[in-house]
Amino acid sequence: MSDSLPTLISIVGPTAVGKTALAVLLAQRLNGEIISADSRQIYRLMDIGTAKPTAAEQAAVPHHLIDICDPDAEFSLARYQELAAAAIAAVVARGRTPLLVGGTGQYLAAMLEGWQIPRVPPQPNLRAALEQEAAEGGVAQLYARLMLLDPVAAAQIGPHNLRRIIRALEVCTVTGRPISAQQGRSPPDYQLRTIWLTRPREELYARADARVDAMLAAGLVEEVAGLVARGYSWDLPALSSLGYLQLRPYLEGRGILEACVERLKFDTHSFIRRQLAWFRRLPGLEIWTPDHPQWRDLHSLA
Repeated sequence: MSDSLPTLISIVGPTAVGKTALAVLLAQRLNGEIISADSRQIYRLMDIGTAKPTAAEQAAVPHHLIDICDPDAEFSLARYQELAAAAIAAVVARGRTPLLVGGTGQYLAAMLEGWQIPRVPPQPNLRAALEQEAAEGGVAQLYARLMLLDPVAAAQIGPHNLRRIIRALEVCTVTGRPISAQQGRSPPDYQLRTIWLTRPREELYARADARVDAMLAAGLVEEVAGLVARGYSWDLPALSSLGYLQLRPYLEGRGILEACVERLKFDTHSFIRRQLAWFRRLPGLEIWTPDHPQWRDLHSLA
């Protein structure tokens, strides 16, 4: 790749590792702007549970792709890819440095590996019919159909991910071609530098637990209750996400808050482990631990 290409810096890492604080410091040093790679920070009204950058952090450095849609809006990976690519290009055009920052592995991989994603809009009636079929006959019935139509996609998706099985069947039905035949990769026109922030596993867990406690103190329960009061369904991807769904038993009077909090901490630890599998695959990786000279120096200047 030519050295004349602009550089795209990505700061990735698991929940509670310290991405936001470092990204703001690095963006200030590099005259940069931050493009979020977080699949929940896109939603308005969901501030505490998604650990959005604070008002001060957003004032210190321009941020993009935060608070861009309502919790019940349809939002696809393809749409994220379009918006992120446009935001990155605009930052470069302004003569500034783009920093892609977040922990949503699929968003990061789509951008840094240059995924080609079928641009097939959601088909509500078809989806509803497939969901009804799964409810009546089981997910295995839909998976068997996908195995016949697109065995490559079926092998990649697995037999239990209903949402992705339905999407693959949807694309195949609408276009008449397997979704796997419409997917490919085209590396982005940037020099890629990917900073993977990491800490010892037990330290990560402790930081994540402390973050949950801080979220509760900041009003997480009230935030989730407010979303439900506005009519947003627990079935939405937004409310079925980490930090929200775990509080449902308490808010519905079916469980005590302490048990829900423990579940949230346990699920956060599991999520951290899943995140790590995504980061290993990203191009241009530099692994930074807290004793890395640049990480340490940036915080010493804060």
